[in-house]
Amino acid sequence: MARNKLLVPQAKAAMDQFKMESAKEVGVMLKQGYNGDLTAQQAGSIGGQMVKKMISAYQSGQVK
Repeated sequence: MARNKLLVPQAKAAMDQFKMESAKEVGVMLKQGYNGDLTAQQAGSIGGQMVKKMISAYQSGQVK
């Protein structure tokens, strides 16, 4: 059972692009598709960067 399903399936491409941009910003190179060879630290830094960017966008009024 997938626990991290997107509520809007059409947003998958945008989320993938967002993830790639965030990974590049923290210096982690992702491949298209499966990236199971990442360390927990690398995966966490990507997720943390994504959260920072989402919070910043919300606080600046870009997201309602």
